[in-house]
Amino acid sequence: MNQPTLYRNRLIPMESIRLDDDVILSCTEEEIITSWTTLHPRSNLAYGYSLYLPKLGFKISRFYNHKNQFKYWYCDIIESTFEEKQNAWYFTDLLVDVIVKPDGFVKVLDLDELNTALDEQLITLPQLQKAIAQLHNLLQVIYKGEFSALTANFMEMVDKLEKERRVNL
Repeated sequence: MNQPTLYRNRLIPMESIRLDDDVILSCTEEEIITSWTTLHPRSNLAYGYSLYLPKLGFKISRFYNHKNQFKYWYCDIIESTFEEKQNAWYFTDLLVDVIVKPDGFVKVLDLDELNTALDEQLITLPQLQKAIAQLHNLLQVIYKGEFSALTANFMEMVDKLEKERRVNL
């Protein structure tokens, strides 16, 4: 099977970006793993890896700085659609995000954007309800200490790639 095309849809600002520069490392119905460099250059972020879990509604990313140091986990709450005819995945960012720092600190971001998106009719009520439910599910995974188990296979691949990266420096 040909590798699918990936799209990131945002609601604020409203945009759809074809992720041509993302490298698909693994792709199954259950998960997609990618590596990427930043779309827009940033001083504190150079590259990362993402684990898409379409059935759970999460995109879990590991962010690295320009010194190849792991900075934090960034978890997007997403809505996923696969268009078979186009062989394309569309991942809509449902605005709310969670950061997990290496020391275990957890921060929920952008809840205010959910309200703005609803007020401006950029998100439907069912999408908002889905976002809140998926946020709750992700936080339960984190608070129960199950985040490492959820990302175990992903981390095996990331660890291998990071070792190769260090050898090639």
